Amino acid sequence: MHLQGISVLTFFGVLSSLFSCANADLKGVFAHYMVGSMGGSDEAVKDVQDAKQMGLDAFALNVQDPSASWSTNAIQLLFDAAAANNFKLFFSFDMSVIDQPSTFLPLFRQYQGNSAYYRHNGRPFVSTFNGGAKSFGASSPNAGWQSQFKDVLAADGINPFFVPDFDDYGGSSYDADFFRNYPVVDGVMSWESAWPEVSEGLVNASSAKDQTALTNAHAAGKVYMMPLSSVQFKHIDGGQNWYRRGELNLPLRIAQVLALQPDFVEIITWNDAGESHYIGNCWPEAIAGAPAIQAYANGYDHTHWQDVLAPFIVAYKNGATSLSAVTPFGAFAGAFWYRPLLKSASCSGDSLGKPSGWQNAEDLINIAMLLPSTSSGVTLRVYSGGSVVATLATQPGLNMATVPIRTGAQRVELVAADGRIMGAGSSTQDVVADTSGVCNFNYQVVHIA
Repeated sequence: MHLQGISVLTFFGVLSSLFSCANADLKGVFAHYMVGSMGGSDEAVKDVQDAKQMGLDAFALNVQDPSASWSTNAIQLLFDAAAANNFKLFFSFDMSVIDQPSTFLPLFRQYQGNSAYYRHNGRPFVSTFNGGAKSFGASSPNAGWQSQFKDVLAADGINPFFVPDFDDYGGSSYDADFFRNYPVVDGVMSWESAWPEVSEGLVNASSAKDQTALTNAHAAGKVYMMPLSSVQFKHIDGGQNWYRRGELNLPLRIAQVLALQPDFVEIITWNDAGESHYIGNCWPEAIAGAPAIQAYANGYDHTHWQDVLAPFIVAYKNGATSLSAVTPFGAFAGAFWYRPLLKSASCSGDSLGKPSGWQNAEDLINIAMLLPSTSSGVTLRVYSGGSVVATLATQPGLNMATVPIRTGAQRVELVAADGRIMGAGSSTQDVVADTSGVCNFNYQVVHIA
């Protein structure tokens, strides 16, 4: 990640000085990490170093197969890299695939005492993707998780801090009844509240479910881990072909996180190419057997979302409650993102056709620009299809804006009060009205530097 106007060493110094002013028990910010095949230790090291540089506390390792060699090899590489770089990891067991806790307990036992394993108040942190409706033969899901997970580990002297994603438990939200019926949890995470549902139409994500979860979790003496994401686009087969709104979802959710001040934040995701919400590296080995995913993820770099997220992490940890407090480490930081295919495309050459929810997409240039507290008179000049289509005023902090897009090239310039161009970013792929190829609703993310 390139940070405008500041060296990496200075960046670490800024982080250190800022964090020293915060509470000793810092709010953790994690990124969901899909464990997949790796080409070597260099990939694990790169991911860990990139994550640490942007200020993440840990990766939540999504484990679908706790015993396959491709999985265990990758996990070992990641723990080695984390230990060497003073970074942390914890497991998020994928219960949409794993049948019961006994399947993953050997892996958890192996690593929970590792120096790189993330702990909260001395307890190894554990999460899941789903599992709230699984009883494992017991009288209820709570009884199943208590007897087959917590009690089994208690016999070994291990007391996990259990913060699962139990969105699938059957209720519409994490209400008071949920916490009465699931005393086994130490908190909860929601995956689904990160984006609007397809059925909700052309709306922005609401934080109402997050507020309900946070209020009821705290009333029960538990914690809430809030999801933060950009978009969800999946285009794999007839049963996995949907678009859940991106547009300005990322900065809008940043604002919601700051307003609610949850206990933890989980960014969805670091590397899930299949759902298009990755902010980090998507290594080729992980999707080598998935040509459908390669077709809409290869060549679509999202790493410059990190430039927006890194200052947010510092602001969140320091208790900021508004976007005006999300300021860059240097003179400015920012990115814009756009879909290179208009939503009106027929996609007649794609056997899967357009994704469900395509009607909820908007043909926009989406911009997030961070400016220091001393900023004044700075504007954003936006080009689309070779013409200036907007000139936008800015203010200190995190600015977000959208501009209708035209076919052709895209460009955003940051212009100082005296007319000087402070920074700019240009598209790497032109916008087209239709395609005979893949109906791709993924985003191109462009660095403004």
